[in-house]
Amino acid sequence: MLKVLFLCTENACRSQMAEGLVNHYLAGKVRAYSAGVRPKEVNPRAIRVMAELGIDISRQWSKSVEDFKDLPFDLVITVCDQAQEACPIFPGTTEVLHVGFPDPARATGSEKEILSAFRKVRDAMREQILPLLAEKVSH
Repeated sequence: MLKVLFLCTENACRSQMAEGLVNHYLAGKVRAYSAGVRPKEVNPRAIRVMAELGIDISRQWSKSVEDFKDLPFDLVITVCDQAQEACPIFPGTTEVLHVGFPDPARATGSEKEILSAFRKVRDAMREQILPLLAEKVSH
């Protein structure tokens, strides 16, 4: 089974959503984890928009990349530019990719507009990350 770590600055939105998407849609083929360089609490809006897809990330919690320093991963995907710059070196043959997405937590406006930003990032991740990983496990 392919082991993937999604890395973001705070491990509050993007990496949490990516972990949930992959563990839901690619269960049995890929095992996803997420971590942050400076972890904070999981954003309630991320939980809400994932629940719209029937994916419960309410029990996920923010973790530090340091928590995973001794775990071997096949692939590390940074999902924000800051995490890409701060990404630590992973041992062995770990492949590191950057697939960046805007931070929905920075969205402003009405609650409806902010939730729309979260949905756009969630859907972009589903469209970009899932096919990428599905292709990797098919080889």
